[in-house]
Formats: sequence, C-alpha cells, structure tokens
Amino acid sequence: MARLLLIIGLILVVLWLLGFFAFHLTTPVLHALIIIGVILIILDLLNTRRNWW
Repeated sequence: MARLLLIIGLILVVLWLLGFFAFHLTTPVLHALIIIGVILIILDLLNTRRNWW
C-alpha cells in the first residue's frame, strides 16, 4: 500500500508506451498519461526518501 503511487505511475507509463509504439497514437490524452505517470513516480520517490529519515 505504501508504494501505491509508484505502481500507478508505472502502469500509466506502460500504457503510454503501448499506445505510442504499439498503436501509433499521438493524441494529447496519451501524452497526459506520461506526464501524470512521471509526476506520480517522482512523488513516490520523494515520499520514500522523506520516510527514511
């Protein structure tokens, strides 16, 4: 449960990769997936580092 942001972020990145390379879609919604996914992964990394201290 603690790594939920990381899991959601990775799922969004994988969906973006599938949509971009497998289906050759380049809609703005698809690019929003990568932005949201990267933001969630960064938030998870920041939260993890804060909890270690």
